[in-house]
Amino acid sequence: MIKTRLISWNVNGLRACMQKGFIEFAESRKADFICVQETKMQENQAEVPLDGYRKFFNSAEKKGYSGTAVFTKCEPLSVVNNGMNIEEHSHEGRMITLDMGTFYLVNVYTPNSKDGLLRIDYRMRWETDLKKYLLKLDSEKPVIYCGDLNVAHSEIDLKNPKANRNNPGFSDMEREKIDDLLKSGFVDTFRYLHPDITEKYSWWSYRFNARKNNAGWRIDYFIVSDRIKDKIKEADILTDVYGSDHCPVLLEIDI
Repeated sequence: MIKTRLISWNVNGLRACMQKGFIEFAESRKADFICVQETKMQENQAEVPLDGYRKFFNSAEKKGYSGTAVFTKCEPLSVVNNGMNIEEHSHEGRMITLDMGTFYLVNVYTPNSKDGLLRIDYRMRWETDLKKYLLKLDSEKPVIYCGDLNVAHSEIDLKNPKANRNNPGFSDMEREKIDDLLKSGFVDTFRYLHPDITEKYSWWSYRFNARKNNAGWRIDYFIVSDRIKDKIKEADILTDVYGSDHCPVLLEIDI
């Protein structure tokens, strides 16, 4: 077993984040994998100067929208970005899966259900299909699933749960889906190590001085197969890192 360090970060525009210290942050943390969401770019629109990393992109068909990327020091056996092999999910660049031999790494930018839950029906189909996809992968080898999952799981995971009940990202339906996934054989790594920590968030609105006041949400996760939970060494939220409306999250695991 080798200690593996992974970082996940919704950068809210990779080109913009590179102007705010992304490269310096990535180089300083010496991660084996850096999983990025909301790249908002096509692969050929900017060079990402990370020496020693292989770079894999899944961009949305719509320019300037969504998108995921993985930067890795390790050569994967294969890279798949076809949206769970379901046509409906294959247009917005929301998923990259790397087969690393001993495990699967799945980097995801989950669809937002939008104000008024206007996109909740699609979100529910995504969640149902994702669970089937992760369970299929898990039947072959352990899974590390990460990204901006656009849901605060429990009341402890956001500053104002009562005021946000049934708002996007804290609706009963979205929370039930993550409940269902965790009960099917997966573990939220941060809560596994830190079950009672409060006021530790990964996203803050740009409005109302939310980050300054720490009025945030924990919506960025590392979730792993239950059978490797004893390999988790560290799970953290890097709240001191700026450059986006999200901060990075970190996992160290022996795998």
